[in-house]
This record gives sequence, C-alpha cells and structure tokens, in this order.
Amino acid sequence: MQQEQQFSRIDWVASGCRLLKSIAAEFAETRPFAGLTIGTAIHLEPKTAALLMTLKAGGARVVATGNLNSTQPATAAFLTENGIAIIGEQTRDAGAHHGFIDALLDDKPDLLLDNGGDLFARFLERPYDNLIGGTEETTSGRTRLTPLRGELARPVLVINDSPIKQFAENRHGVGQSLFESFLRFTNRSTNGKRVLVLGYGACGKGTAACFRHGYSAVSVVDIDPVTTLEAHLDGFSTPHRNDALRAADVIVTVTGYPGIVTAADLPLLKDGVILMNGGHFPHEIDRDGLLADPAVVSLAVSPEDVIETLSLSDGRRIHLLAAGHMANLAGPRPLGNSIEAMDLGFAMQARCLERVAGRTLGRESCLIPVPADIDRRIASAFLDLNR
Repeated sequence: MQQEQQFSRIDWVASGCRLLKSIAAEFAETRPFAGLTIGTAIHLEPKTAALLMTLKAGGARVVATGNLNSTQPATAAFLTENGIAIIGEQTRDAGAHHGFIDALLDDKPDLLLDNGGDLFARFLERPYDNLIGGTEETTSGRTRLTPLRGELARPVLVINDSPIKQFAENRHGVGQSLFESFLRFTNRSTNGKRVLVLGYGACGKGTAACFRHGYSAVSVVDIDPVTTLEAHLDGFSTPHRNDALRAADVIVTVTGYPGIVTAADLPLLKDGVILMNGGHFPHEIDRDGLLADPAVVSLAVSPEDVIETLSLSDGRRIHLLAAGHMANLAGPRPLGNSIEAMDLGFAMQARCLERVAGRTLGRESCLIPVPADIDRRIASAFLDLNR
C-alpha cells in the first residue's frame, strides 16, 4: 500500500458536487463570465467554495463576503489561496457585516449573487452603472427586494422560486440539516418530544417531516389557513398558536419573517423549552427582546455548545441555540444542508448567472423565478449522473 494521504472537508464536498464539477468543466471551455466580476454575500462554507470555484472556472473574477455568523475560516482561507477575493471575516456584528458589503460594492461587480437581499438593497443606496443583474437565493431576500423592483430594474432571478430549490434544498436539505443540528447542539433524544414548527413553507414541511421521522410529536402553526389545512391533511397537529407554545418542548422557526417568538410569549413557554431558528436572518426569535424582559433574571452561556439559558424569575429556564442564528450553519461543526441538495441549488445559481451574463434578459425579468428550461436542464443532468 502506498503512503497514507489526507483529504479535507472541502475536498470531500467537492467530490460530491458532481453537477458543479461538470458545469465547471464546461465553463472552462465556454468562459461565460470572461471579463466580468461577480460579487457575492453568501454563507462561506465548503459547498459554497465549490460554487465559487465553478464561477471562477467560467472566467469570472469573484469577490465574496459572508453572511452573519456563517463564515468558516478554513473555507475563506481556501478560497483566498485559490484566487477568490475574500472581504471580512466571521461576525455577528451587523455593523461590521454592512461594512463588508460596502467594501465589496466598492469593486463595482458586474453581477451580484445575493443571499438575503443585502447586496441589492445596498446597491440601490449607492448605485453604479455597470451592474448587469444577478440572482437572489432566498425567500427572505425576495420578500425584502420585491418593493424595490421598480428601482432595481435589472434581471434578478430568484433561485428560491424554482421547484427544484423548493423540494430539493428547502424541504429535504433544510429539513434534514435542522434535525441533525438539533441533535448536534443538544445531544438530546427527539423521541416523544413535542416539537412545534412555526411556518409550513417548504423548509417547514421538511423540518416537520424529519422530526416526525425522529419519533417526535410534531405540531405546526402557520398564519395562512390554507397552508395550515395542508399541514393538517399531512397528518400534523395544528393547534392554536398559544396552545402550541404552551405544549412545546422544542420550537423551530422557519418563516423568513421577524418577531416570530418574542418576549410577549415568555409567559406561555414551558420550563426547559429549546428555541431554534432555521430562517435566514437571526430575527425570527427576538433574542434581544427576550433578554430585556424583566422576567429574565440571568443568562448562562455554554461557549462550547453555543447554547444560552435564560432563567426566569419564576424558576423556568429557556434554552436558545446559536443566539437565534441559522442553527444548521452555526454552533459546533456546522455542516449546513446536504451536499446533494446544495449541488442542485448551486448548479441553478451557476446556470442563472450564465443566463444573466448573456444579456438576453431585460428589466421585466427583475425578481422572477428561475426559467423553466434551466430547471429542466438541471434536473436532467442530475438524473443522468445518478442513474
């Protein structure tokens, strides 16, 4: 046997991103981004590295910064070593993050790959002429940018509005990774736990299903009665919100909106309840509001596990994971969604940026779903690789 060799997690992820690998080989020939700069604010973790290296293979100069609290130093170092310009570092400080966004936009990228609307929203405050357009990854970003569509007036393809993104990455990927993250953070059983999922979009569907497969008693609360009916017909309990909060051992927010669990809910929460967020922004669980409430008398923190315990004046304790940040990309050994789910999602990113770079789309394509022909192309390619 030859001498033992080592490989990194980035190597392992790259070997699993078979779609991106095939697209990178094609892009090396076609060079769709030659002469263009692509700027992105996205979770900097190993699967993102596979995407950014694919864009670089297509001739792009890539400038990247992270999202709040999700930049992984090893990934940032790898990208820097491989010719990607990295701005900033891991931070929970919103002010620092906004500074990184400004530094990235100083480069005046031709294309933006956004994740939560940070780049496009800030671009409108300090516009420049050469921006062609780009992509937005998330529901949160689309919601944020929709009122600004008239001002953007450029092609922006919303990855989250693809059916593939909805079922592959959101339902399966997020559902699995949030379930895994609960186990990783807490080392507690899910068997028999009363789990409340707040929000029954694609991410909520996957989260509820995975906890049910983990032998939890799962209830769902959603503000839309049609969506709530769907959860009911899917076999989940759908109690009124206050009743659901009172009963829950674990509460998971996956809505894309702020203020889903607030200090006003403190009287309802049972002793020992665990709060976990799966939404993009760390505002679904109002951590600051919870800590400021007079009922909270002390805070204990486990730095190793990134768990915060709020003690209340009546003796109850409430546990918050990752300070309300996305649990699947925070805490000890944050893995995020599965490699296969992100290979599909990031293949769509690459193909959508290729389409925007081709300058065949006009301002009427601002904040529209992924074109159906791209969905079909990605689906066929993935199936061909896995038959």
